[in-house]
Amino acid sequence: MILHELIDYQTLRLIWWLLLGILIIGFAVMDGFDLGTQTLLPFVAESDLERRVVINAVGPIWEGNQVWLILGAGAIFAAWPPLYAVSFSSFYLAMFAIIAALILRPVGFKYRSKRESPRWRASWDWALFIGGVVPTLIFGVAVGNVLQGVPFRLGPDLRIFYDGSTLLELLNPFALLCGLLSVTMLVMHGASWLVLKTSGPVADRARRFGTLAATATVVLFALGGLWVAVGIEGYRFVSDIVTDGPSNPLAKTAEQGAGFWFANYAAQPWTLAAPALGFAGSLLALRFLALRREVLTLLSSGLSVLGIIATVGLAMFPFILPSSIDPNSSLTVWDASSSHLTLFIMLVSTGIFLPIIALYTTWVYRVLWGKVDEKEISDGSGHAY
Repeated sequence: MILHELIDYQTLRLIWWLLLGILIIGFAVMDGFDLGTQTLLPFVAESDLERRVVINAVGPIWEGNQVWLILGAGAIFAAWPPLYAVSFSSFYLAMFAIIAALILRPVGFKYRSKRESPRWRASWDWALFIGGVVPTLIFGVAVGNVLQGVPFRLGPDLRIFYDGSTLLELLNPFALLCGLLSVTMLVMHGASWLVLKTSGPVADRARRFGTLAATATVVLFALGGLWVAVGIEGYRFVSDIVTDGPSNPLAKTAEQGAGFWFANYAAQPWTLAAPALGFAGSLLALRFLALRREVLTLLSSGLSVLGIIATVGLAMFPFILPSSIDPNSSLTVWDASSSHLTLFIMLVSTGIFLPIIALYTTWVYRVLWGKVDEKEISDGSGHAY
């Protein structure tokens, strides 16, 4: 038996769908509080010292956290080539906006304190704000568009044709709701991190904003679910499902219809744990913010992020990128993956390197555990930003 045949093709595809979800959730949880902290920067800190406290709460760790984004993009490229091709071409302008905003983060961290000028530092503070809120909003908008279906189709030779028009087309009402949910969710997570890492007025303001963001997350998540139930058409297979054949998105028949995104929850009731976790995590974060239980607040907000993202993935399974103009061109877990051998080699590599990344990340957080010290920042002894 050839080594890669130890795991059948269907199982490998399912494993990589789970791994892709883990990487997306890992990015949202780990880098999410960085983005949320940047979004909160102009609002939770009033003096220059307070703003340096906020920046130093995430400055030493954001680069490691952003690795999850790189891993996710790499996994899409290697494990799901059609998904990479369609999404990165369809959302090209949105991706450009995200990358341009993310570039502001390292530049802002490095250059903000190079000059004493209040105007100079205030400009970089707003640049860091943009670097936090813009990617967060656009990621949510992208998810909203994916749930509605993306206007692409595949030719007989599997060439991709994108029939969308402009970036503004992506900013439809439902997608904007998802974008706002993404912002409130990560602001809640960022506020939870600031409550853990800071003290005094900064922590008090973060607690207030975190309470508002957690409340808004519950409301927007509920509104989004209601909107999907009554106003968003889902997708389902009409033909038989071939789970272990060669990848060919056109070798199936699919259709759109009301309520299809809820079919998995009806067929597999255990999947309801995901939306329940999304609500429960936010409500627990609210409770622990009031009780000043810092670690539990952060864990709860992280569970809410996990639950909200998992809700989307489980509702759409096995679809990963539906087509709004030709449902038969939709990309699914079973027809948009790399070859059996490629998935197996990548799985072996992931089994080696992902634990190393997790162990290194754990070590870094252990070394940097504790609150940011204002005295070290003010006297420069801590090599602070």
